[in-house]
Amino acid sequence: MLCQITLILQCRNHSHGPHLPGVGRHGLCASESKELAKAREALPLIEDSSNCDIVKATQYGIFERCKELVEAGYDVRQPDKENVSLLHWAAINNRLDLVRFYISKGAVVDQLGGDLNSTPLHWAIRQGHLPMVILLLQYGADPTLIDGEGFSSIHLAVLFQHMPIIAYLISKGQSVNMTDLNGQTPLMLSAHKVLGPEPTGFLLKFNPSLNVVDKIHQNTPLHWAVAAGNVNAVDKLLEAGSSLDIRNVKGETPLDMALQNKNRLIIHMLKTEAKMRANKKFRLWRWLQKCELFLLLMLSVITMWAVGYILDFNSDSWLLKGCLLLTLFFLTSLLPRFLVGYRSLVYLPTVFLLMELIHSLTWLSHLAGTPFYFAFLLSIIGFFYFFYKTWATDPGFTKASEEERKTNIITLAETGCLDFRTFCTSCLIRKPLRSLHCHVCNSCVARYDQHCLWTGRCVGFGNHRYYIFFLFFLSIVCDWIIYESFIYWSNHCATTFREDGLWTYLNQIVACSPWVLYIFMLATFHFSWSTFLLLNQLFQIAFLGLTSHERTSLLKQSRHMKQTLSLRRTPYNLGFTQNLADFFQCGCFGLVRPCAVDWTSQYTMVFHPAKEKVLRSV
Repeated sequence: MLCQITLILQCRNHSHGPHLPGVGRHGLCASESKELAKAREALPLIEDSSNCDIVKATQYGIFERCKELVEAGYDVRQPDKENVSLLHWAAINNRLDLVRFYISKGAVVDQLGGDLNSTPLHWAIRQGHLPMVILLLQYGADPTLIDGEGFSSIHLAVLFQHMPIIAYLISKGQSVNMTDLNGQTPLMLSAHKVLGPEPTGFLLKFNPSLNVVDKIHQNTPLHWAVAAGNVNAVDKLLEAGSSLDIRNVKGETPLDMALQNKNRLIIHMLKTEAKMRANKKFRLWRWLQKCELFLLLMLSVITMWAVGYILDFNSDSWLLKGCLLLTLFFLTSLLPRFLVGYRSLVYLPTVFLLMELIHSLTWLSHLAGTPFYFAFLLSIIGFFYFFYKTWATDPGFTKASEEERKTNIITLAETGCLDFRTFCTSCLIRKPLRSLHCHVCNSCVARYDQHCLWTGRCVGFGNHRYYIFFLFFLSIVCDWIIYESFIYWSNHCATTFREDGLWTYLNQIVACSPWVLYIFMLATFHFSWSTFLLLNQLFQIAFLGLTSHERTSLLKQSRHMKQTLSLRRTPYNLGFTQNLADFFQCGCFGLVRPCAVDWTSQYTMVFHPAKEKVLRSV
């Protein structure tokens, strides 16, 4: 993006002295180092640093004064009056250079100190200083040590919600199921102490044990979430498959605890989940789950047939027909909730669109023997072909094995770029340029455009071209249906618009064939949105070089900017001809040289060979 807004996130104030603003739960990116350096310079400096003691010099990061006192004979392992070593003060204030210096002079990297009997690593984790955590681990700090409160390093990172540190510790080999002094795992601690979906949802990405119990209360993570009333954690744990039947030391299941606490929402969630799991034991229910898409298909066929039957019903009472249609739509909206799961419900608009287009094949009988027969048939074939290609083609899902994910986390953290604006906490991968995580598909999509309601799939780098042709042929088919509807009415209706006026003409159309009017209205609806999306997509591709998501994001950002932002002045806009050539990968008989960029693995800026223009992430 041409305009960058640099954010400096303040960490929580757990320090025992003045310290530099840290990175909190977000990672430290190299682009923020300059701003952090400015913040360090902005700290209130001591007027005469030559007279300050070594503790204050360490807190303020006055390296020369610290070096002078150490070389004068000060023992770096000597704790102060609060039983805190110099390494602790340097760690909590993120003084990397002083930590290196003190360790080179004999400081003990795992020295215990302070009221909580913690190590320097514990202090750094409490503050969320990822660079300091990395440095101390490189010097041999032990992340498994327990502090005075009974917490290990990963438990502290969870307690203070420092996600980058959690990811880095686990990637470096610390067990996600490690227990603290009370036998609690990080997942238990998160479910009990931290309200909200994170870091519980984040920990679940690393496959922790869901049904392990603590030493004292024999509670599972679900028990702890229920005890704390943590609705988001309960939802995450149920979705992950936590057991509902394990009893704690008092003989209570999670549902028993919820009933005792009188938390109605959690009671409803647990009972609903228990009912769903009980239904899965029946063969009929398992068969229904396997045939969900088929059931949606049959439901749409029956609905379409029923609507046509009601409209053509031999009755002059439109009140009766209206009541029947309302009953039908009520049943249509109600049945899928009982027969089909949520994941399959997202395909409901897709199935209805296909069935409506299949019903349009009835027009082939009207067009038989006319010059338009083959044109309409080719349009139908083109629509179904490009719909299939849009649906079946990989849109650009980014994939990585568990080992690759951990390697990427370590590499990004140690290079100072574990920034959660470019790192996906759901997929645990570094997001390529122009990518976005789709919560429906639960995956990051390269050059993400949108999640299409009518295809049930994401539109991205792999299938964007097919999506354009899908819209094109859909609008053509609907246009044919609209045209043939008017031809049908002109041949079968006794009146015309010019002779009898609009109201008489509409009454004759309805009386002539309600089914044709129904098909006409559906075709008009689909023609409207498909044509609008097609023109909008072609404008974005040819004149802006942007995706729908990028355009929307830039428009949102422009509302909060004082200066106007031109959508045409982006690094991706290479001109009308070059934009089309790059998108469709067409050289136009050698007139244009298209540039092929694999956006599934593009993480850095690239130069366009034709225009020598820098491409950046928007």
